[in-house]
Amino acid sequence: MTFSILARDPATGLMGGAAATGSLCVGGWVLRGRADAGLSASQGASPSTLWGEAAITALAEGESATDAVTRITGADRGRDARQLSALGLSGPGAAFSGSANGPEIADMLFDGGVAAGNLLSSVDVIPALVDGFLGASGDLPHRLLEGLIAAQAAGSDSRGLFSAALLVVGRDRAPLTLRIDYSEDPLTDLADLLERATSGEYQFWAHQVPTLDNPERTLD
Repeated sequence: MTFSILARDPATGLMGGAAATGSLCVGGWVLRGRADAGLSASQGASPSTLWGEAAITALAEGESATDAVTRITGADRGRDARQLSALGLSGPGAAFSGSANGPEIADMLFDGGVAAGNLLSSVDVIPALVDGFLGASGDLPHRLLEGLIAAQAAGSDSRGLFSAALLVVGRDRAPLTLRIDYSEDPLTDLADLLERATSGEYQFWAHQVPTLDNPERTLD
């Protein structure tokens, strides 16, 4: 009941994911990420947060996205009601789409990323999500947001949208974790939150907290 995208930015080394749904709290349900491991998106009619966490653990232990998704989904008898995407620090992404998620269901690999969705109004939504991301300019968070906007314009979740989220991780910065848990216009609200989180005093503060590359960093 969600569409999501996971992507790497080779120019900066950042990795990010974005998701939107016609239900509540998509960020907490769907997106997981670690700068030293990769990203996952676990969604569907009966989504498993366990799948998302397991995928991140597998990526951190050196398993490929393809092997991790195959192993995790294959061991779950409820897999037909779920969908899982994963993307490691290198190599192609991977996706599994259970057949019981309701039409339309789709997933798509692209260079440096993976996108997936279920309960979509059209099979065009996922290609539009990818094209919107790849065709956008600006930094990774803004390009991910543009992907969500393009997916909404192409038909969106068949129920409309009520929540949206963005997650960006990197070794040299604190995670950017933005969630609109309920809104009548979640993408507009997510865009506003992104602007607030990447400017002004909040941006100044976020640039001085510990990171993987500088775990002892503090306020100057």
